[in-house]
Amino acid sequence: MKLVLERGKERSIQRRHPWIFAASIKTEDGRARPGDTVEIVDATGIVLARAAWSPESQIRARIWSFDPGETIDDAFFKRRIAAAVARRDALPELSGQGGLRLIHAESDGLPGIIADRYRDADNNDTVVVQLTSVGADKWRRAIVGALIKATGCTRIYERSDADVRKLEGLEPVSGWLHGSAPDAPIVIEENGVRMEVDIVAGHKTGFYLDQRDNRLLLRHLAAGRRVLNCFCYTGGFSLQALAGGATQVVSVDSSQPALDTAAANLALNPALEADRASWVCANVFDELRRLRDVDERFDLIVLDPPKFAPSVRHAETAARAYKDVNLNGFKRLAPGGLLMTYSCSGGIGIDLFQKIVAGAAQDAGRSARIVRRLQGAADHPVDLAFPEGEYLKGLLIQVD
Repeated sequence: MKLVLERGKERSIQRRHPWIFAASIKTEDGRARPGDTVEIVDATGIVLARAAWSPESQIRARIWSFDPGETIDDAFFKRRIAAAVARRDALPELSGQGGLRLIHAESDGLPGIIADRYRDADNNDTVVVQLTSVGADKWRRAIVGALIKATGCTRIYERSDADVRKLEGLEPVSGWLHGSAPDAPIVIEENGVRMEVDIVAGHKTGFYLDQRDNRLLLRHLAAGRRVLNCFCYTGGFSLQALAGGATQVVSVDSSQPALDTAAANLALNPALEADRASWVCANVFDELRRLRDVDERFDLIVLDPPKFAPSVRHAETAARAYKDVNLNGFKRLAPGGLLMTYSCSGGIGIDLFQKIVAGAAQDAGRSARIVRRLQGAADHPVDLAFPEGEYLKGLLIQVD
């Protein structure tokens, strides 16, 4: 099958952007099943790329290769996955990490494919795969084989249960693809802190690996500070703050099971003083208002909310939520305090996010400055031609 583009729509491919939208396609020449490899052709008939066909999505095709002569087969996935793993091996800062992203979808030339590796204290590896596109779903067997060859892993679990699969006409899929469940919970070490990873029921593939560097930064900033961690999930930021010498860490999340896991993670680290930690099950927006009413102040606040805007069309609603939570965060900071604030919404770019945070500071009556811009860890690269891959953005802000 060939997808013939409207005149001028080939420019995005020439810039090596990997998505072909429905509105860019003039005609569909031939027939293909969902996930099949199709040719992308410009208006003059020149073949530009080879892509996975997704007839139910507005992203009608995701490009596997910008070389129109390259065959998309098992060997293709072996090459691409081996290259992705090798890129991580070449970065010294990623050496020895208990949790590591091996494949980061479009940014590794593998649209719709996520793979995270979790390594326990005995060097046993479990790789968790998430397939979010119909093209990736079709090549599941090849992807698993390539991961085994590239990593030597003995356990691969699939967590293809993200809502985005519905846009591709796919049902959620979870289960073991290679090997079987370990006898004990998976516990990794991140920058000296031990954390349990629930690959079956936890968020994403079981853990938020993208925040690794930012959690370490918090550790360096925490000494002698009273810390408030909002949307704390299983306590990644909280435990690093304790390890860094925070005088008190108050952690808030609306999920009691997540807080129970956070407390259990703290128990995995006996060197950390449990009496400096408290866990609050509450809606963060409500809890920030309650803290306002009793005039509680903190020296360092972390705001790491869930995705408020999965796409640009949700940006307006999301902007109001980001404004609200940051406004109340600014109000709870002591003089000279630090705010670490994040957005993981793809529909909110860094410029808009900074504008929202600036408006929140103004409305809170606080003078503030950006100390550092924050982003995902090095195993979550962003392809220069695919800025949409930079979903995680953050600001470290100091107030007067």
